[in-house]
Amino acid sequence: MIENEISEKVIGCAIEVHRCLGPGLLESVYEEAVCYELSQAHLSFTRQTFVPIQYKNVRLASPLRLDLLVENILIVELKSKEHVTPLDKAQLLSYLRVCKKRLGLVINFHGIRLVDGIHRIVNSLQDK
Repeated sequence: MIENEISEKVIGCAIEVHRCLGPGLLESVYEEAVCYELSQAHLSFTRQTFVPIQYKNVRLASPLRLDLLVENILIVELKSKEHVTPLDKAQLLSYLRVCKKRLGLVINFHGIRLVDGIHRIVNSLQDK
């Protein structure tokens, strides 16, 4: 499965969660519900995955923690707040770069319509 197919399925799972639970709950509640839907969709994922960060020739003591890594391809960051900020998007782009992944989603469950809270972030990796 390629990134776009996976992201389409993940978005469908998130829409189902939002349709059933609505806005206004804690991020952890949405995360658990999305994980249930991902399982039902037969998508493999890891939750709250720690990723080591390499800085020059040193592995940093503070690892990165991803909300969800789906099919080892797509990074998903879940939010439940009034607005997704440019910093939220930049953070996900940094995650994509560190993890050498090409596509990520920021999904904010706070709004009335979930589609208004879905943001695709693309990392165009360059071969050296």
